[in-house]
Amino acid sequence: MGEVSLGEKGGNGALLDVRSLAKLVPGPRQLFRHLDLAVMPGELVAIIGESGVGKSTLLNILAGLDDADSGTVAVDGTVLGTLDETARTRLRRERIGFVFQAFHILPYLTLRQNVALPLALVSPDVRAADARAEAMLEAVGLAGRGSGYARDLSGGELQRVAIARALVHRPALILADEPTGNLDPETAARVLALFAEAVRGNGAAGVMVTHSEASAAIADRVLTLGANGLVERRG
Repeated sequence: MGEVSLGEKGGNGALLDVRSLAKLVPGPRQLFRHLDLAVMPGELVAIIGESGVGKSTLLNILAGLDDADSGTVAVDGTVLGTLDETARTRLRRERIGFVFQAFHILPYLTLRQNVALPLALVSPDVRAADARAEAMLEAVGLAGRGSGYARDLSGGELQRVAIARALVHRPALILADEPTGNLDPETAARVLALFAEAVRGNGAAGVMVTHSEASAAIADRVLTLGANGLVERRG
């Protein structure tokens, strides 16, 4: 993979280092403030909280898709606020995997092509990308489905394709917004195990937003998001 043009360096050994983050929403209303978070290599963090507290907004800020009103976010040592949009896009492409609630599977591409997309954007080796994509589809329970299209899939199957695509390029930071929301319990358990393995086995940092206590239970830490930031849940 190519090198990302880096901005200012930040961090304390954490792959994700967030300091004093604040975000207002129209109203105006303070969504959250004083938000600090450090996620170390191989660590998986679950974030819970009531609807409307800003969990999805926080993930978008961590991915550089939205901007905070103040504070800093550093991913793999690079402070997002020091990057122009081109460099930020490259960092997302090469170092971040994101499982969106809305899937964002491209209907005119096959499932294999959808999953291989992060690899295709950084490497010309189509054969290797296809092989890796097929392996990821098998890992999420969709073996032999690579030539199919999104129109033939259920919501749960689409979610599995989205998870395979987020993990295929072995990103440094993996973000997931309700990754098991459309899955049956058996498939959810399999996907969560794959998610945890991708974080811990590859030394990535993982942040998962969820309402599910079963999903949160696999995390190394569970944090509750509120207006004054994140509070670690004990026990």
